[in-house]
Amino acid sequence: MKLHEIRDNEGANRTKKRVARGPGSGKGKTAGRGIKGQKSRSGVALNGYEGGQMPLYRRLPKRGFTAPNAKKFAVINLGQIQAFIDSGKLDAKSDVTEDALIEAGVVRRKLDGVRLLAKGELKAKLNITVTGASKSAVEAVEKAGGKVVLPAAAE
Repeated sequence: MKLHEIRDNEGANRTKKRVARGPGSGKGKTAGRGIKGQKSRSGVALNGYEGGQMPLYRRLPKRGFTAPNAKKFAVINLGQIQAFIDSGKLDAKSDVTEDALIEAGVVRRKLDGVRLLAKGELKAKLNITVTGASKSAVEAVEKAGGKVVLPAAAE
């Protein structure tokens, strides 16, 4: 077998049916769309319409509520902070603030603040200043010998 003899398997690829190319094509004139009506025209938007039947999106139950003014926090775990300290991107001796976390690349942006969670293990003694923190995260930092500083409003 030579390179120029390589072919796809028989029937592996078919040529695209070219519609609206004359009566000889078998899909001429109306291009398989039937005659007249919304569906025969371009720009049809019938999604969600089920011909008078109650549409699926109305049959399914709606629950809960999404608050439009809910705060979005950039979430960070203790394990992530420890990994960045180990790699030398974060300095364990200086205070860890939200700006320091952004500079080091731990979080991309503040959003409404940075929230500290307890996933992972923290070995370094740190002073962390963030907008929010879970109780278990605060305990874990204090256990490692550091402290978490939260603004007065968040407590």
